[in-house]
Amino acid sequence: MSREPDRHRLVVVSARHSRRLVMASKESTRTSGRGFASMDPDRQRQIASKGGESVPADKRSFSKNPELAAEAGRKGGRSVPASSRSFSKNPSLAAEAGRKGGQASHGGRSAERPTGDD
Repeated sequence: MSREPDRHRLVVVSARHSRRLVMASKESTRTSGRGFASMDPDRQRQIASKGGESVPADKRSFSKNPELAAEAGRKGGRSVPASSRSFSKNPSLAAEAGRKGGQASHGGRSAERPTGDD
């Protein structure tokens, strides 16, 4: 006659002991008590809400100067070899990306154009 393995045996523990087991298992899943991920969710939101506040408004040059942003984009594009520039190889891909960007920035509505039906 064979016996079932011990892993199938029902074990009843006291409430006090089970609380200790739960607390121990929660503690063992944490790797460190430091860092953003281990902070209280309210504290995380407080920190995250500060976003770009660390940079003064007058120093946020791209939002103030679109030409500067465009030049930075061109500079970044020049760092990619011509053979790897997908937009220069495929103008329809560039057009599609532009359409998607325009739709995203205008909330999905097309620019208002006069129809001449007035």
